[in-house]
Amino acid sequence: MPVFEYAPAPESRAVVDIAPSYGLFIDGEFAEAADGKVFKTVSPATEESLSEVAHAGAEDVDRAVRAARKAFGTWSALPGPERAKYLFRIARIIQERSRELAVLESLDNGKPIRESRDADLPLVAAHFFYYAGWADKLAHAGYGPDPRPLGVAGQVIPWNFPLLMLAWKIAPALATGNTVVLKPAETTPLSALFFADICRQAGLPRGVVNIVTGDGSTGAELVAHPGVDKVAFTGSTEVGKAIARTVAGTRKKLTLELGGKAANIVFDDAPIDQAVEGIIGGIFFNQGHVCCAGSRLLVQESVQDELLDALKRRMRTLRVGDPLDKNTDIGAINSAEQLARIRTLADAGEAEGAERWAPECELPSTGYWFAPTLFTGVTQAHRIAREEIFGPVLSVLTFRTPDEAVAKANNTPYGLSAGIWTEKGSRILAMADKLRAGVVWSNTFNKFDPASPFGGYKESGYGREGGRHGLEAYLDV
Repeated sequence: MPVFEYAPAPESRAVVDIAPSYGLFIDGEFAEAADGKVFKTVSPATEESLSEVAHAGAEDVDRAVRAARKAFGTWSALPGPERAKYLFRIARIIQERSRELAVLESLDNGKPIRESRDADLPLVAAHFFYYAGWADKLAHAGYGPDPRPLGVAGQVIPWNFPLLMLAWKIAPALATGNTVVLKPAETTPLSALFFADICRQAGLPRGVVNIVTGDGSTGAELVAHPGVDKVAFTGSTEVGKAIARTVAGTRKKLTLELGGKAANIVFDDAPIDQAVEGIIGGIFFNQGHVCCAGSRLLVQESVQDELLDALKRRMRTLRVGDPLDKNTDIGAINSAEQLARIRTLADAGEAEGAERWAPECELPSTGYWFAPTLFTGVTQAHRIAREEIFGPVLSVLTFRTPDEAVAKANNTPYGLSAGIWTEKGSRILAMADKLRAGVVWSNTFNKFDPASPFGGYKESGYGREGGRHGLEAYLDV
């Protein structure tokens, strides 16, 4: 087969005007941290400093919570149709500024522009549109004839989908009449700060949305603040457990969306080419920085060789490089810390006897990069089969019977997602009923819709985001 070269197709950085420094967004205004503390956010693809950002301390978090509390009375008293107008306005502005926001997200996060442009930003707008539609229909959501908001929501989001996780949190909170203090991830604060500008552009009342940037200590201050009525967190299981301990014994409501180690199960009657594309998307989308990534591939023994041959052929076509190049399939790892973790676990896989394979891949000399990697000969005892790697690393296990597939798929402390590949509808339904996962995809993977609830079991957290179910977490029911 001839090999076709791809000419560079870079997206222009000129559409984004990144300021040299940013303050905290509190009560409708940007302000410096009380102690003047700042940190830098860098581009993981080049290691260049993008901007300097204020680091919120306890005094700043308190000021943000007080602003949200002050705004709550007026905001919660607005009729649903009036709140909906603001959400619709925000959604439309996001659409209008989507190219700018997509480039910003790829710069600050490292993900390919194709993903931020074609997946993240359309979903961000869709979530605000969707929950705008619910704002005047809460009495018909199934939570009583007059559901009431909780108050101030403290929300802490991760770095893998910065703007999308913001939308998952803020849209339902505002639709139900709550006000928000949001803490974005330390490595990806810029899109949240641009969203603050969108709030002002939309004329959102002061204090309804407040954004405090900083590291884990800022998030801890927000979670523990006595003025917060509801805590929503997406991130690691370790941090989620710490938050649960902090909130225990208080009146605060809590939802946690944590880690995962999803099984992608391929039966012998599955359409191989379609399954390969689903496997590729399931683990290499967003460099594997996905909590519901299909990081464990369970293949029926009779088709293992055929599937692996096809999978390796497809992996050889993946392009790793500049996130702003529209040809790029796999961008940069988000941080040096995350890259070190991926390398440690991949090395552990080899040390424990699994066979490592990666296509020939020339990685850029600067930035944080890791080639798409496949491990075969993996057992359930291997660390790479048990621990969340959160990177472009796939572990392959085999099974003979559906019962064995279920047993191996469920043999994990996590329970966020799973995938099933087969032509038999009855098998899909039977398997889905037995898999202990919050989301089960059939003959596809990583498909999201704002009308569909998302969440997990066990150490993957509790509560649901998205859909009608996502309203409950922000209502006093």
